[in-house]
Amino acid sequence: MSQTLSASTLLAVALAPLVGAIVAGVFGTAFGGNRIGRRVSHSLTIAGVALSFVLSASVLWDVVMHGARFNETIYHWMQVGGLKMEVGFMVDGLTAMMMCVVTFVSLMVHLYTIGYMHDDAGYNRFFAYISLFTFSMLMLVMSNNLLQLFFGWEAVGLVSYLLIGFWFNKPTAIFANMKAFLVNRVGDFGFILGIGLIVAYAGTLNYTEVFALSGELAKPTLPGTDWMLITVICICLFIGAMGKSAQVPLHVWLPDSMEGPTPISALIHAATMVTAGIFMVARMSPLFELSDTALSFVLVIGATTALFMGFLGIVQNDIKRVVAYSTLSQLGYMTVALGVSAYSAAVFHLMTHAFFKALLFLGAGSVIIGMHHDQDMRNMG
Repeated sequence: MSQTLSASTLLAVALAPLVGAIVAGVFGTAFGGNRIGRRVSHSLTIAGVALSFVLSASVLWDVVMHGARFNETIYHWMQVGGLKMEVGFMVDGLTAMMMCVVTFVSLMVHLYTIGYMHDDAGYNRFFAYISLFTFSMLMLVMSNNLLQLFFGWEAVGLVSYLLIGFWFNKPTAIFANMKAFLVNRVGDFGFILGIGLIVAYAGTLNYTEVFALSGELAKPTLPGTDWMLITVICICLFIGAMGKSAQVPLHVWLPDSMEGPTPISALIHAATMVTAGIFMVARMSPLFELSDTALSFVLVIGATTALFMGFLGIVQNDIKRVVAYSTLSQLGYMTVALGVSAYSAAVFHLMTHAFFKALLFLGAGSVIIGMHHDQDMRNMG
């Protein structure tokens, strides 16, 4: 028998990392006068993410074992004409799994960071950033409407910009975070066009209402063209996914993101930013299933990425870049699965990849520390 999840539990899952990020960011940095020390900063942020993980695990248990579901509006923000802008959560099997993956990998990264960043002057700032990153990703995966999805999408992009350029005194780090920011803006332009077309023709941002009207979206063509509206919408949405999930040709930012500290490489490449595009396409699958052209486009892009990035990874010497190109290739496989409507396979690979790739990055970080920050594998014996 199915049951309904508690709204307060879901709010706690999302907000616990945010509270830790705010306290560590405001009171643990020069901005707030360094009122709290390192131990307090990492204890608060780790406690917030740990609480979020425990609650996420309980939500997953209820979803899997008892068929629990949740799809409600938590807060009405505003209404413009007939368009409602709201904050709400939609929790099903896909969301519950993503919540556990994000919070568990984030918790492991938080714990690893204590040792890895212990000599860094920006210790408290780093913990604030990665907790904020976790909150942003949770808002993205738990949303029940396109506006909240877009908020989480952009927040993840913003915090990744701050993290990739964390060592802002290094010119290469500044170049890398600017590159990531600009390439993702290209993808986000397509994403917001897709959302705009949905709003223009469906008149709603809510997932359930959009999916109910998907049959109507499949009928018209764009004015003045013979392009099917649903195909254009899906391709625009997927362009956004190409930016976030680093698919060819919008893949160029991901290898350079290695300029950031290793813990954030693990978080970006394993459980958060690059999985956002895969999650979004899986969530929007009722729309993608109505356009064979869009699915074929997804398939071709994914196959190209999987093959091309695998070959590029073979010739790399930097240990973190090798793992980065491996991530790109694996994301290509996930995208291929989406393109052939194998959504369960794509999400299963997303989950398994998150765990082994996070471990690979954290292991690479340990090797780099052991080699006194030499990342060239040719010097490792």
